[in-house]
Amino acid sequence: MRVLVVDDDPRIARLIQRNLEARGHRAGVAGSGDEALARFEEGGWDAVLLDLLLPGTGGLEVLRRMRRDTRVPIVVISAVGEEATKVAALDLGADDYLTKPFGIPELLARLRAVARRYGAVEGGLALDPGGFVRLGGREIRLTPTEHALLSVLLSRPGATFTHAELLDRVWGRGAGDLHYLHVYVNRLRKKLGDALTIEAVPGRGYRALRTF
Repeated sequence: MRVLVVDDDPRIARLIQRNLEARGHRAGVAGSGDEALARFEEGGWDAVLLDLLLPGTGGLEVLRRMRRDTRVPIVVISAVGEEATKVAALDLGADDYLTKPFGIPELLARLRAVARRYGAVEGGLALDPGGFVRLGGREIRLTPTEHALLSVLLSRPGATFTHAELLDRVWGRGAGDLHYLHVYVNRLRKKLGDALTIEAVPGRGYRALRTF
């Protein structure tokens, strides 16, 4: 999952970024409203964590512009706790509002919650034991080998599985070939598209990056 972290306090932004990346996600950082809008325009974000007290374009205006053209989940993280500000943010389309100071476990739980809500609307990715993947309301048929490989990768999202570990768990100890592994990873990438990133870890293996 790619998360845009918008906060003018670099210490808070880096703390959130490190915790997201430690869990296998990708995080970009913006320190002002104008930078946030510019980075958001790059596209490809799965969620936004948005402070309201920003230099340049204010947080509520940033929220209004982001929500105008997208349904990306947006969680406000702000030191402003007044009810009127919370109501304004929610009315502009924020999915949740978290008042500072907050704990990282609560922040991640809020992100998981909004991700689940959007997954229910837009589909999400679910591996079915019957041999296929449910994706955005569609069923994508997998071969037994593709299903086994995806099951292993999704058993620990964000964790790196070595080439040897994947070969042993999918093809059996002493069986399989590194070429087979590369072929089947590429097949999964083609079938799943942007719904799941299967990332090569040079010289080691592969890891899957998915929604919270």
